[in-house]
Amino acid sequence: MQFDTKIAVVIRNDLQAWQKLNVASFLTSGVAAAFPECIGEPYEDASSTQYLSLIGQPILIYGADGPALSRALDRALTRNVKPAVYTEDMFTTTHDAANREVVRAVARADLNLVGIAMRAERKVIDKIVDGLKFHS
Repeated sequence: MQFDTKIAVVIRNDLQAWQKLNVASFLTSGVAAAFPECIGEPYEDASSTQYLSLIGQPILIYGADGPALSRALDRALTRNVKPAVYTEDMFTTTHDAANREVVRAVARADLNLVGIAMRAERKVIDKIVDGLKFHS
């Protein structure tokens, strides 16, 4: 099945494994919050045990260095795509309000990005992530 939209997450390559997983989790929650229509139906197994719903389409995860991450952010914003962002400063906080404070304290050009995530039409996402490779 081909979707009209794509979900892309771009994560800085030089992070530790736990940081990459943490960033991907937080960023995809931003996509789910902004686009509730991308959430599928709840799951249930053959024993009638119920499970939470998941995002109902593939999430493509790309790797990038700092400059490529900033370039992808700029490309998203110039195409009117609002991304979720995660900055290195957010690793030092312990709650959501503090996360927003550390982002608000830094101008966009100076954000030390470690990841972004976005959902948009397939062709738009393709232009935003052009030149990036899947994360390995």
